[in-house]
Amino acid sequence: MATSKGDGVNRFLIWGGDGWVAGHLKKLLQDQGKEVYTTTIRMENREAALAELARVRPTHVLNAAGCTGRPNVDWCEDNKEATMRSNVIGTLNLADCCHLNGIHCTVFATGCIYQYDEAHPWGGPGFLETDPANFDGSFYSMTKAHVEEIIKHYTNCLVLRLRMPVSDDLHPRNFVTKIAKYDHVVDIPNSNTILSDLLPASILLAEHRDVGVYNFTNPGAISHNEVLTLFRDIVRPSFNWKNFSLEEQAKVIKAGRSNCELDTTKLVSKLKEYKYEIPEIHDAYRKCFERMKAAGVE
Repeated sequence: MATSKGDGVNRFLIWGGDGWVAGHLKKLLQDQGKEVYTTTIRMENREAALAELARVRPTHVLNAAGCTGRPNVDWCEDNKEATMRSNVIGTLNLADCCHLNGIHCTVFATGCIYQYDEAHPWGGPGFLETDPANFDGSFYSMTKAHVEEIIKHYTNCLVLRLRMPVSDDLHPRNFVTKIAKYDHVVDIPNSNTILSDLLPASILLAEHRDVGVYNFTNPGAISHNEVLTLFRDIVRPSFNWKNFSLEEQAKVIKAGRSNCELDTTKLVSKLKEYKYEIPEIHDAYRKCFERMKAAGVE
């Protein structure tokens, strides 16, 4: 059994150790003085995964690995086997290995499994954790939706649905960096995840050994134009952009893109128990861009 050493100290092992979110998690835990390790062992390699758990003996695994595609999810359309191997087989295998060894497993998943519909129109109620996925416009999203339906039955797993994650810099994986480079953007309100607000919450939830599915975004929804306007006004005054329609966008992308708002009532309520608050998305973006400006990011 790859259980902890029995000293009562939480020991974190981050899967996807050289990745973007994984790097943020590692620094966050180190800054908190926590014991943290990282690994790049392939999740689908059962023997290697079990050996890594036995070596580190973590109390908590944070799964920030997986296949999102480079430069975007269009990659997954042409690499279906590799996507399944990582997002389906690997994710389930790691959760199972953790379960067998009594280890809490946090899965950084996606909320890009929904699309606005009649019951959830723009400006209407957001999608709940219990709502069935209704978006299969990309192979990436389809794999994520299917895995969630299975993994939520593991009693050791916490599933956190991120959407369009944003960091306090202009890293290539940052949602703002991506849309700021596009010639045109669609102007649709969406739920977003500001990492500096949400990643500390993920540690809290993991340490309390919470399980189940949570919509893991800032409360509310913000449109692309609102994001870029704040970016222009605070970070890059010379910035400008153009809009185009969903129909025009469809002509230049291979896979469809999810557009939706997630209901964060469950998350906000749980975090209140730990005296942790998440700012509303417009306020969160403003503070994020102000931190960028203060750091000299342009």
